Amino acid sequence: MWWSIALLLGLATAPALAAQSQCRLVLSPATVRPSPPAPSVNSHGPHNPTPVSTSTPTPTPFVPFAYGSVPIRGVNLGGWFVLEPWITPSIFINTNNDAIVDEFTFGQMQNYQAALDVLVQHWNTWLTEEDFIAIAAAGLTHVRIPVGYWSVPSNISVSPHIPGAWPYIQRAVTWARAHGLHTIIDLHGAPGSQNGYDNSGQRTSSPQWALDPANVNATLAIIEVLASQLGPMVDAIELLNEVAGFLGSAWDSAVRDYWTRGYEVVRQAAGDNVVVVVGDAFEGVDNWQGFFPNAESNRVMMDYHEYQIFSDPELARTEDQHIQFVCQSTLPTLATFASNNMWTVSGEWSTSITDCALWLNGRGVGARWDGSIGGGGTVFGSCDGFTGNWSTFSQDYMTYMRKYWEVQVELGEAIQGWIYWTWKTESADEWSYQKGIEGGWIPQDPSQRLYPGLCNG
Repeated sequence: MWWSIALLLGLATAPALAAQSQCRLVLSPATVRPSPPAPSVNSHGPHNPTPVSTSTPTPTPFVPFAYGSVPIRGVNLGGWFVLEPWITPSIFINTNNDAIVDEFTFGQMQNYQAALDVLVQHWNTWLTEEDFIAIAAAGLTHVRIPVGYWSVPSNISVSPHIPGAWPYIQRAVTWARAHGLHTIIDLHGAPGSQNGYDNSGQRTSSPQWALDPANVNATLAIIEVLASQLGPMVDAIELLNEVAGFLGSAWDSAVRDYWTRGYEVVRQAAGDNVVVVVGDAFEGVDNWQGFFPNAESNRVMMDYHEYQIFSDPELARTEDQHIQFVCQSTLPTLATFASNNMWTVSGEWSTSITDCALWLNGRGVGARWDGSIGGGGTVFGSCDGFTGNWSTFSQDYMTYMRKYWEVQVELGEAIQGWIYWTWKTESADEWSYQKGIEGGWIPQDPSQRLYPGLCNG
């Protein structure tokens, strides 16, 4: 995940700009039906032999989504098919190895079978069909499902990543469709890492995706599989999450070429109905003016991410200033871009106003908010009461998170919609849509407002 910048502290050479821009309807009782056959996974190594059972209710009638007319109201299913230490810290703690900081080292520094067993348990239990039922009952229309390239069947070597998640990804898409939810499949991690953050699958200070044409071509091959295999069941395919375009001209050039070629791959493999989603590559939407002519008729969408917590200037904002920034800076920028270029969705955001969540900036890395990140930076306060179990949150804090949720929804619904990051975490309730509903700072009905018109003064 981040202004779009998820600066999870992997790129010491990133410019200052990057640091400032940094992600429920009860249905009829289930009737068991045969599991879909488990497809072959990457041919280079062993895979999970465990059969994946699928139990779904009789599907509700599935109506194509009216993009551009009806706002997307969605949630990300983060930490499921791409591990992130801050979302599921227990998985990393249980390795008893502080050097395991991402999914790459999770496979590299452990016995293969032991690591696979943990992943299979995680794929089976982190989210279940009950979560999809709850998401639909919360009035949400979409799920965005991040996946890593190593989980998509191909002839590409993915070692030391561990393949095997593909049947579970298929099952997730089936559950979404059965419960009336629209799916965006998001390629979240690419060969060589597209940004150096742990959420790409590999935390590194030297990401290589754009620097080797073989990486880009392999990514296109992965997109072809996603489009051909999942195209009939999903609404949209996101070509690649959060490419670090700010790393230089070679990166900017590579991502522009990849967006163009990736669009053609999806169209050839999945036809004209699947929406193709691209990102701003941390360069701001203004950098993409006119890039896709006739974008709406060609069904192209821009996915914009905004968090106001990954730099000192952002953390220094008062609560009112956080809201003002959404209203006075982000909203008019995105609304103008969307009206003149392509559908635009606010695809990652949260109600957190600190970076206090354990390992949000990377395993073993502290927080800017309380100065534990090191380097002698500004200390804004204690993290106590800003992260963890919501029972420790003050009423004032939860009231503010409700306002912050509402203003960001106002932003999303001024364009083509919004997708919250994320549905569930182990220990950072301020990031969890599920816990937000439980604690009351997110309404059960996303159309409900306690503070309407926040951007109107």
